[in-house]
Amino acid sequence: MTTTHFTTRFAPSPTGYIHVGNLRTALFNYLIAAKSGGEFILRIDDTDPERSKEEYVDAIKEDLTWLGLKWDRIQRQSERLERYAAAADKLREIGRFYECFETPVELDLKRKKQLNMGKPPVYDRAALALSEAEKDELRKTRQGYWRFKLDHTRIEWTDGIIGDVSIDAASLSDPVLIRADGQVLYTLASVVDDTDMGVSHVVRGADHVTNTATQIQIMQALGFQTPEFAHHSLLTGPQGEALSKRLGTLALRDLRERGVEPMALLSMMARLGSSDPIEVFGTLKDVAEGFEIDHFGAHPTKFDVEDLFPLTAKYLHTLDVSDVAADIAALGVPDELAEQFWEVTRENITTRADLGAWWGLFSQGVAPVIAPEDAEFVEQAMALLPEGPLDGGTWKAWTTEVKAATGRKGRGLFMPLRKALTGMDHGPDMSAILPLLQVIKARG
Repeated sequence: MTTTHFTTRFAPSPTGYIHVGNLRTALFNYLIAAKSGGEFILRIDDTDPERSKEEYVDAIKEDLTWLGLKWDRIQRQSERLERYAAAADKLREIGRFYECFETPVELDLKRKKQLNMGKPPVYDRAALALSEAEKDELRKTRQGYWRFKLDHTRIEWTDGIIGDVSIDAASLSDPVLIRADGQVLYTLASVVDDTDMGVSHVVRGADHVTNTATQIQIMQALGFQTPEFAHHSLLTGPQGEALSKRLGTLALRDLRERGVEPMALLSMMARLGSSDPIEVFGTLKDVAEGFEIDHFGAHPTKFDVEDLFPLTAKYLHTLDVSDVAADIAALGVPDELAEQFWEVTRENITTRADLGAWWGLFSQGVAPVIAPEDAEFVEQAMALLPEGPLDGGTWKAWTTEVKAATGRKGRGLFMPLRKALTGMDHGPDMSAILPLLQVIKARG
């Protein structure tokens, strides 16, 4: 039995930082390729020279690397302009590409007039009626731009998420493929790239459904094979509000800065909006093995960034000390205490940054929290703390002696001591904490 290897791509524009919405597209495409043993292409859509920035190209690579989404090859559209020009020439030759001259203001007036008349605001193809002489005259004062002439039939495909899709091409405007300044737009460039690069599956947001319809016709006109398409739902805020206004705070680098773990983020995004429960995976391979694109729905999907933190904590709880050795060493924890330190703190942190507060407690101590009625008791108890090394048995031996000396027991015995030593009324077992308290161990 032969295995089909799929080729997918993630095609960001380097005009800003990747956010959680972009990540969903990147991850779905990555997982389809990874699960099939295929190829994942990173394609930089940088045909807009004014908005595209090299710093964002670097940032995209940095974010994907942080997540472990390794691309098999990278392509840049700015290096493929000749291929787009050749495709445009072919469209002209077959009569499916025509030059237009309306300004944005003129187009807006046409749309308003159509809407006032109860008609759909679709381009009226007025440019097709222009003679060559009229075009020459217009070119003296303005640059022409180019539209693809849609065949007014129904455009149909079976979508990997939405299911059967049927769109009447007559309800769409002929798409602009080359702007007046000569810039090749996404709709044409993507068609050429997907074909040249052998892309078998295109997964993107539901806001691209109309693009897909027009691209299918362009592919057919150029004699290209059509890939499989799937359109995932768009993310909203937790109350169903548009996420677009908050995307500035949902950039991947911002989540990284807040301590979100890559596997927590990937685990959520690989299941959010699907019929499968969200669970924390240990590796990307595990995520890929459990990924099914047809388990996702088409309805808008609610996303709450705060849900990432319990997942981050859950992931951290599964790690071995070797996985966090660099973080622990950076705090100044002695090597001989590293494993013990991790065992005590691992289930009491939300992000790696929380380790710092714990080591601060162990190495420098905290201001004791002592109720007035417990002051004498705590003083008496501290005087009974055994001399010499503190180990896992010290807490029990000490509290047993304190109980005998003071008569206190249960919560009245243990809580004042915990608060005096840690400043907290809850936390890890004190028998594990006591050997780590460097301030206590260093007492005279």
